[in-house]
Amino acid sequence: MAASAPVFIDVDGSNIAVRQSPGAAPGVVWLGGYKSDMLGTKAETLAAWAARERHAYLRHDYSGHGESGGAFADGTISRWLAESLAVFRRFSKGKQILVGSSMGAWIALRMVQELRKAGEDRVAGLVLLAPAPDFTVELIEPVLTDAQRRDLKEKGFFTEPSDYSDEPYIYTRALIEDGRANRVMTGPIDTHCPVHILQGLADPDVPPGHALKLAAMLPADDVTLSLIPDGDHRLSRPEDLEMLERVVGDMVRRAA
Repeated sequence: MAASAPVFIDVDGSNIAVRQSPGAAPGVVWLGGYKSDMLGTKAETLAAWAARERHAYLRHDYSGHGESGGAFADGTISRWLAESLAVFRRFSKGKQILVGSSMGAWIALRMVQELRKAGEDRVAGLVLLAPAPDFTVELIEPVLTDAQRRDLKEKGFFTEPSDYSDEPYIYTRALIEDGRANRVMTGPIDTHCPVHILQGLADPDVPPGHALKLAAMLPADDVTLSLIPDGDHRLSRPEDLEMLERVVGDMVRRAA
């Protein structure tokens, strides 16, 4: 079944595309990865699950992604975080489960921090897939080549071939500098809610050790780490999607 047309809201000058399905609380909020969109396999799988289970479901495209306006190269973690918070506050009510994939896990963790800071206690659980918090600092900066450092300094960006698209990934100096200001893996992370991490051991993009490091920073009695022996970064095989549905369903029932 084709997804319904999105609605659009303006966030700091960017036209952000949003899809919302009504239903019971706790709702589910999807946060996609770097250069992915809200019509991807995992996002659509959760849309179908939410419809069957009659739970509210909310998703959006960051600026420069999918159906949203803006240039991808203008994006930073701070910008995409602000857009995600604006969508969350405008379109969701009651308790919510944040489901973050790759970079979306970073956005989810920062959302929890900002919402708690503002006295908003509506995040009832986190499901993080192949989580890549702090990826600019932890995974990109340490392995930059001399040529990439030169491009960042002289051009303000460098490009890298993508295994998931014909278009290369663009990493800008602004993204990397802003990433340092949004780090979450600098010490204990108190999410004030249960967390379930799904990590493939065959992930070529985010090393399993990154998920282990993240799990070690979360409250031990509230975190579950599920390692998938042959899982890749996408975690979009039928068996991966079944696990995603099961984990989200468990988290929703726990929050209810």
